[in-house]
Amino acid sequence: MIFARQAKLSTGWASNVRVSHADGWITAITVDQKSDAHDTCVDTLLPSLANLHSHSFQRAMAGMTEYRMAGKDSFWTWRDLMYRFTANLTPEHIEAIAAFVFLEMQEAGYASVGEFHYLHHQAGGMPYADLGELSGRIAAAAATTGIGLTHLPVLYSYGGAGQVPLETGQARFGNSVDRFNDLVARARDAVAVLPADCRVGIAPHSLRATSPDDLKSVLAAHGDGPVHIHIAEQPKEVADISAWLGARPVEWLLANADVSSDWCLIHATHMTADETLNMARSGAVAGLCPVTEANLGDGPFNGPSYLEAKGAFGVGSDSNVLISLTEELRTLEYSQRLRDVARNVMVIGEGSVGETLYMGAAKGGAQALGRGGGEIAVGELADVVAIDSTAPSLCALHQDQLFDGLVFAANDNVITDVWSAGRHCVRSGHHVKRDEIVRGYKAAMQSLVASL
Repeated sequence: MIFARQAKLSTGWASNVRVSHADGWITAITVDQKSDAHDTCVDTLLPSLANLHSHSFQRAMAGMTEYRMAGKDSFWTWRDLMYRFTANLTPEHIEAIAAFVFLEMQEAGYASVGEFHYLHHQAGGMPYADLGELSGRIAAAAATTGIGLTHLPVLYSYGGAGQVPLETGQARFGNSVDRFNDLVARARDAVAVLPADCRVGIAPHSLRATSPDDLKSVLAAHGDGPVHIHIAEQPKEVADISAWLGARPVEWLLANADVSSDWCLIHATHMTADETLNMARSGAVAGLCPVTEANLGDGPFNGPSYLEAKGAFGVGSDSNVLISLTEELRTLEYSQRLRDVARNVMVIGEGSVGETLYMGAAKGGAQALGRGGGEIAVGELADVVAIDSTAPSLCALHQDQLFDGLVFAANDNVITDVWSAGRHCVRSGHHVKRDEIVRGYKAAMQSLVASL
């Protein structure tokens, strides 16, 4: 039992709430109750967010790419540095980094993660004896931390639009369609030992890293379930795809694939008004990564028009340069304010911007990872987070201001507890295996830095 002084249920705010869960699912909710000795008592209970887009290994690069080199830095110069960094990563490094990243996510209030996993092979591109070796390492990190994992093996076959051959730095990512399908099967075996809420989807990396025929083939082999793809992140990408396929990336994808509610289009930063409307109508989730998009200079998402069209969205930490649930949400809003020279942009009509951002991301993130409705209701996964509304950053606020306070005035240190499908992984603000995982991460970093 979880007993909360107050909780944001699917039906609205309620007081003195007891939430029962079993086998990962919410089985009963009662209100106006009294706690008993068997309850885990918290202050304020909310649906947790899913971190819908992560490349966990990039966390180890944080702070290494912020030195301006000669010439103009861009996403593409950052990518070259990332490629050189990946050459030194071992399976042991990757598992230790992922475990630490997942811990940070849970302590920030995320109950689940979509791991967009494209580091498959040895340095130089030779597959491991077990094709799914590195997917297995991600699954092992999820087992250690208890996070809800939607594992997304990535198809990455080409170095650029027009089926350009892979570059040397991309060799660890590359697969043909047939080998990719084998890899997905191995990833399913690795994830099968995890709790039942964990699953495997697929992730064609981007239109520039695949081809129309390859995309059609992997989608036909996949069947149902999450499909994630990078789309329209950079102006150069839009120009390259337009020159090759005769249409802008979002425009082409919507016209040539059965894009539906199973899909998550990552970034979708550079869209026309028609693309924005049609993407919203498709039912796909916009996978927004505001901190990374700001760090890489991608540009802001077209938020107001997308919300007006009732588009679904969620947030992810992407490059993991900073893992903060509150920072992702406020950066999303602030990016809109800076572009539009206005305040309180990401809400339709009148209402709480914080609640619109938080609850929208909760529902969209859960949809993108195949985890249900992203709300506290009977029959939903017990993905819930507790915050301390008596913390200094929140204590002066009324109940209907709490989301605004959480998003704009608080930090992740107001998070007290997190349950991932009922697994109580964060207690009193700290992951239950924090010391063990941090030791492993620091040892991996010492080994990695010595090899650079």
